[in-house]
Amino acid sequence: MPKMKTKRGARKRLKRTASGKLMRAGAWKQHKLEGKSPKRRRHLRKAKPIGPADAKRLQVLVPYL
Repeated sequence: MPKMKTKRGARKRLKRTASGKLMRAGAWKQHKLEGKSPKRRRHLRKAKPIGPADAKRLQVLVPYL
């Protein structure tokens, strides 16, 4: 059986934690940053965990990450 291929777009967007969970970047941090408070922008820097509803589907995209 051949190796599974990693979806390259998903590999660039996801990271795996030491416990094996997938992390993603937060949304709403691309533009119009003047209208957002510094506290809000600071909190948007942190990576967020993938929800359990999506985790199983996304783990198929990045089998070796």
